[in-house]
Amino acid sequence: MKIGILQTGHAPDALRAALGDYPDMFVRLLAGHGFDFTTWDVENMDFPHSPQAAEGWLITGSKHGVYEDHPFIPPLEAFIRDAVAADIPVVGICFGHQVIARALGGRVEKFRGGWSVGPTRYRIEGRTCTLNAWHQDQVVIPPEGAETVGHSDFCAHAALRYGDRAFSLQPHPEYGRAMIEGLMAHRGPGVVPEDRLADARARLDQTTDSPAMAERIARFFTERR
Repeated sequence: MKIGILQTGHAPDALRAALGDYPDMFVRLLAGHGFDFTTWDVENMDFPHSPQAAEGWLITGSKHGVYEDHPFIPPLEAFIRDAVAADIPVVGICFGHQVIARALGGRVEKFRGGWSVGPTRYRIEGRTCTLNAWHQDQVVIPPEGAETVGHSDFCAHAALRYGDRAFSLQPHPEYGRAMIEGLMAHRGPGVVPEDRLADARARLDQTTDSPAMAERIARFFTERR
């Protein structure tokens, strides 16, 4: 099955040599499921010719806000609507989660409660799990027809399901400890309050449920449920 990765941002330069860029992280996360991957750097206006260019789509995270004025966001939202209308499965992570919601009529805001960083407990589809978080923006009003299937104490709409057409997560199953540590070092200072960074550092030893979430994402693509 061919999965198209829509890359909406890049990992910090200082981390790429060791950890790769965002598409590399998803390729590692979903390894072993028989997927072939092709990446389009939509942040730099490299878009597929149509939603039929792949059998499923995965939208990455980004340092950008979906409500910001970037040239790639309107055509990305249009592409999402076209893919959903064409019944081609779409998965979104963090920024991807937010931009799917916004494209389909939801609302995303910078959360007044601040940042969520590091290993975080969620309740997703009836199960408690721990996944890494790195965000302040949140979906505050899901689109009509979306079902909230995951939340945390900090994030009311941490996972959304749109029937069998789209599935999205606010947390990052593709991020391991090294990525969170790197983001705290290279993007955190002066942006994320130090008390939030310190709290996250104290939780870095927690084991995450990324392998189980990888299985869930793979099943969504292959079984559409």
